Formats: sequence, structure tokens, C-alpha cells
Amino acid sequence: MEEREAAELRSVGEVVDRLAVKYPSVDRAEIARIVDEEHHEFDGRNVRDFVPVLVEKSAKKRVKALQSA
Repeated sequence: MEEREAAELRSVGEVVDRLAVKYPSVDRAEIARIVDEEHHEFDGRNVRDFVPVLVEKSAKKRVKALQSA
């Protein structure tokens, strides 16, 4: 695995951590599943610089909706 890929995966893992702290009523495994789904939306795309930020934004919306439900 390239260093760039590893750094992206670490950043995406940190997204799970941040959302789990922010939304403690939502199961961490569910948050991880959502983040993983959002991350895979960017598979095959060439530009990777902002993927963790975009994943966090999309996943946060979905997790927030779960907390409200």
C-alpha cells in the first residue's frame, strides 16, 4: 500500500472516531459502515486530496439523521 493510500485510510478512520464522539447514541459499527460506504463512493477517482473531508461531510449527514430518528 502506498503512503498516500495509507494516509487516506488513517484520515477516514479518524472520521469514524470524530463522528462516534459527536454522536454517541449511534452505534460505532453503524458509523463505521456508513463511513465505509461513503468512502467507496470515491473508488476509481483520480483526485484523492479531499476524499476524507468529503466522506466526513456525507457521513455526518447520514449519522445525524440516524440520531434524530
